[in-house]
Amino acid sequence: MKLMKSFIALALIGMAAGANVPTRGIKIIANLEVDASEISRDELSRIFLMTKTSLPKASHVEPVLEKSGPVHDVFIREYMGRTEAALMTYYRSLVFTGKASIPKTFNSDPEVAEYVARTKGAIGYVSASASTPGVKTLTIK
Repeated sequence: MKLMKSFIALALIGMAAGANVPTRGIKIIANLEVDASEISRDELSRIFLMTKTSLPKASHVEPVLEKSGPVHDVFIREYMGRTEAALMTYYRSLVFTGKASIPKTFNSDPEVAEYVARTKGAIGYVSASASTPGVKTLTIK
């Protein structure tokens, strides 16, 4: 019985620690001309779902995605509440109905950061350890 309690305690500690890893493992970056220093999870999700196209005090915003990988998987799961397949189906439906186009996608953190740095209104995500010169990091509120 004592062994079972220890196992359950360790499992709960592991789950609690794992719950915080995704948000610490990703940073949200924006072009320097985006007039915001923080963004809510809801705003972030709506930007990437293409239902919100601007932020307060900002003009147009443009979401930028990584094509695949652990950072991408965590972002779409934690911030968008979707799987890769569900997200692509959603984007295809937007294209099919003429409501939007699929956001730009890049293969790596440096490519995302470079595009965000040179594109007015761009917002993307990269791993927390990525070098991101020329962009600002937004705080999730």
